[in-house]
Amino acid sequence: MNKPVYIVDGVRTPFLKSRNRPGPFAASDMAAGAGKVLLSRQPFEPSELDEVILGCASPSVDEVNIGRVAALRMGCGLKVPGWTVMRNCASGMQSIDSAIANMQAGRGDLILAGGVDALSRAPLLYSDRMVMWFSQFMAARTPMQKAAMFLKLSPSELLNPVIGLMRGLTDPICGLLMGQTAENLAHRFTISRQRMDEFSAGSHARVIASQKAGRFSAAHDGLHAEISPLFDAKGKLYKDDDGVREDSTAANLGKLKPFFDRKVGSITAGNSSQITDGGAWVLLATEEAVKRHGLVPIGIIHDSQWAGLDPAQMGLGPVHAATPILQRHHLALNDLDAWEINEAFAAQVLGCIEAWKNDAYCRDELGADGALGELDMSKLNVDGGAIALGHPVGASGTRIVLHLLHVLKRAGANKKGIASICIGGGLGGAMLVESL
Repeated sequence: MNKPVYIVDGVRTPFLKSRNRPGPFAASDMAAGAGKVLLSRQPFEPSELDEVILGCASPSVDEVNIGRVAALRMGCGLKVPGWTVMRNCASGMQSIDSAIANMQAGRGDLILAGGVDALSRAPLLYSDRMVMWFSQFMAARTPMQKAAMFLKLSPSELLNPVIGLMRGLTDPICGLLMGQTAENLAHRFTISRQRMDEFSAGSHARVIASQKAGRFSAAHDGLHAEISPLFDAKGKLYKDDDGVREDSTAANLGKLKPFFDRKVGSITAGNSSQITDGGAWVLLATEEAVKRHGLVPIGIIHDSQWAGLDPAQMGLGPVHAATPILQRHHLALNDLDAWEINEAFAAQVLGCIEAWKNDAYCRDELGADGALGELDMSKLNVDGGAIALGHPVGASGTRIVLHLLHVLKRAGANKKGIASICIGGGLGGAMLVESL
């Protein structure tokens, strides 16, 4: 980067687990609710932002450009551009990277970037055959013609809509569900079911410990609380992530049946990330904006990287994206003070750990001289991850950058870490962040 980009502040909503019905908030409700809180504590007016960029993987049809919708609902005014980006699981990280690019190009000094998704509101879809029936029914002119159409109606088509989220989580190139790509990694690196369940139980345990310690809900060391509570239309308060479970022990998780390969698989609902609603924002500023508004940065983004790989092995994206950053900055894996790797699946995170340890993989796939080594697990996702918190696809990329900064700030000033994420379609994203 030819000039520094600072993180000034950030916030997220509670992450609310989908319970097979539409959740209490639309995506724009969550984005606007958290964004208003963030902007209300700044020394400038929302209309002084240069732009608002919001990542969203599954916007509803009535708020397709949800970045603009959120900007207007947050009171940014008519003249602040708001737009939406989509890079599947890394949409929230893409919003930050898009902001960085515009700042580096001189097109903005003060940008609000984030991500959101309300996956509980993903639509149910009718099959093409059923859509054709509706079309023909509407084209029928007389009552008799319409009645005749009902004789052609298949109850199975009417009562068995396509689950839109399942289609969205299926790769159109390799034809695999995301969980099936995780099965590939478990097989490739011989990752046992027990190891996955133990990792998943650890994620829940770390989130519970962090909740009890107030790490998500309390301010500390110049940082506002990570989570801003939400109230629904009936006045009900949502203040905490609600997907975490104290009974998610390795023994209990071991009782769950495989979901993606029911015969010989090992990926279950318990060692996968949860389908969740949530949103997150970070406020980014150049040095000029920091001076102009008297801002106090809490962190700086040093570098970012995107990478591509086989869609059937998409979970290894963090390895492919983070490794070039390490190489550019002459860092070893454990030179960093903390890591956030989004927990799409336990097998996926563990697969990344194994790939870095593997001489052949690092030589053949990364072009390295050999294995990069073994990541110190005490530095990884220290407050838990998406297996316990959930993975609102559009928001997770922002959340891991924001939370990494919270972790680094607890450790002190000038601590460095990488936030990295795997991305459906065979991609990876990573960012190098330092606390100030």
